Amino acid sequence: MKAMRISDLAKAGGVGVETVRYYQRKGLLQVPRGDAPGGRHYGPDDLRRLRYVKQAQTAGFTLAEIAELIDLDRTDDRPRARDMARRRIAALDEQIAQLTAARASLSKLAADCAKGGEGPCPILAAFA
Repeated sequence: MKAMRISDLAKAGGVGVETVRYYQRKGLLQVPRGDAPGGRHYGPDDLRRLRYVKQAQTAGFTLAEIAELIDLDRTDDRPRARDMARRRIAALDEQIAQLTAARASLSKLAADCAKGGEGPCPILAAFA
């Protein structure tokens, strides 16, 4: 893989250039040293790290947690990584329960609204 400019890195990672810069400010991505002709250049390790950050975000980790995961990767602290994953799973389970309750509530409102009748639609009245 040839060296990439920041715009190439961003595109390959599925993010915008400002996202790459933001991750650099947060310490999640390195700022390449020196100035090469045409700007700083990034390599395959930078793209791997960018994809790592995005995948960890998809799993629900915060940027602070992702920074910790990156540090744990250097030390191979499996117990700590496992603890972080278990806490994330618990948080996801809680979110799933909340979403399931919201779905059930909205389904009931939609069914009540479909019945017709007098007065405002139950969906619209529920949020008043």
